[in-house]
Amino acid sequence: MRVLLVEDDAVIREATQLALERHGFAVTVAGDGLAGLTSFRADRPDVALLDLMLPGMNGVSLCRQIREEGSTPVIMMSARADPIDVVLGLEAGADDYVTKPFDSTVLVARIRAVVRRMGRAAPLPRPDGAVKAFGELEVDRDALEVRLAGRPVELTPTELRLLLCFVDSPGTVLTRDVLLEQVWDYQWGGDSRVVDVHVQRLRTKIGQDLIETVRGFGYKLTTPPRRLG
Repeated sequence: MRVLLVEDDAVIREATQLALERHGFAVTVAGDGLAGLTSFRADRPDVALLDLMLPGMNGVSLCRQIREEGSTPVIMMSARADPIDVVLGLEAGADDYVTKPFDSTVLVARIRAVVRRMGRAAPLPRPDGAVKAFGELEVDRDALEVRLAGRPVELTPTELRLLLCFVDSPGTVLTRDVLLEQVWDYQWGGDSRVVDVHVQRLRTKIGQDLIETVRGFGYKLTTPPRRLG
């Protein structure tokens, strides 16, 4: 598995590279955002691990550029657990984040989980009926395609998995813990901000009214499905 690590602190960069290589990853490193973008375009890694604060091009801008050019999973690294830092990274299109200092085993687990999700965008088992409609939204599970009013909707793999969870259980309240387990493969506790930001990103793409917030519990898909095929 090929990992692009973009970190400007030489000590953290070297220590993280060595830890990942001990776990069998092939690691390419870069010390600033512009060099990271060059490496990304040259190597097309399986996952990109980006520090939030980078010279040249910060991690948020680099994440946005990577997201524009493909669906490579992105994990942001932040020296602080400041909610603003976390939200900025996730809103830029990151799939997950870790807070420094981090345990290498946790980082490895996050990397493997995010890449594993790429290999299985649709949760199993699959329900009957490949295409379902929710208002103007159509979801084709066989083709893994989403259309809104007949136009394709571009979703990241994580956003698609999140949407499919709602499609599988329309009208059912899904707690943040359930979504963390089903979408992010978290078998341990996770930060609910990851869920909240991805739900908001999903709403901006498919419509604000389809997913309802159930305060204190989680979210649910409010529009009943129409079977199309």
